[in-house]
Amino acid sequence: MISGPRSIVLFSCLLLALSGAAFALSRLYTPERTVDLTPPAAYVGAPVPPQADPGTAVRRTQLVDEDWLRRTSRATGIPSPALRAYADAQLSGVGGCEVGWTTLAGIGWIESQHGTLGGRTIDAEGRSSSAILGPALDGSGDFAAIRSTAASRAWHGDATWEHAVGPMQFLRSSWEPWAADGDRDGTIDPHDLDDAAATAARYLCAGGRDLARGDGWASAVLSYNHSDEYVAAVHAAASAYAERAAGRRAG
Repeated sequence: MISGPRSIVLFSCLLLALSGAAFALSRLYTPERTVDLTPPAAYVGAPVPPQADPGTAVRRTQLVDEDWLRRTSRATGIPSPALRAYADAQLSGVGGCEVGWTTLAGIGWIESQHGTLGGRTIDAEGRSSSAILGPALDGSGDFAAIRSTAASRAWHGDATWEHAVGPMQFLRSSWEPWAADGDRDGTIDPHDLDDAAATAARYLCAGGRDLARGDGWASAVLSYNHSDEYVAAVHAAASAYAERAAGRRAG
């Protein structure tokens, strides 16, 4: 949930990785208002009943169909645990609005490359191999100056400046009102992509936003990061994932 050069660099990487999906910035905003754009498609396979994982004491409640997950992960290049987190957040309705897995995936790519930023890997439970910590929000460059609090220090260890944490890059102040237990394991953790995706869905839907409308979709993503470039990057990523997933279905 931060803006700056890192988002633009990742956007450039996205254009290479996803075959140059383009979106004109001039169509997104005027100085006073958000204009209409097409929300990315977000088809998912039929949900499956919750099933217990016999290998753990925790009941694993994956919602998305495993066959859809496997095939769509291959088509889009999104790691399966990350795609599961995004699709389950959509199917659960945790956000309370029509937020699609493609939108969550677009944000997840820009923020942390689905938890794999900097050569990290993501495990089957949706956790990165090492914690993802955003830069200090110290007012330098394009970053706002935000002082840390006693509570947020426990997240990132900086006694002076705030940092976003986890694969969806939440600030503690943004996390706490919307935090959700995406994998229903009894723990809510910003470093767990299942929880982070569900929390992002709730955040995007806040205030009764209608993400099925173009202006509502753009307004929601802009609230996540106050940057025109960021909204364009998320839209390009989400649209590219939708196209790749649709191509897989057609094939």
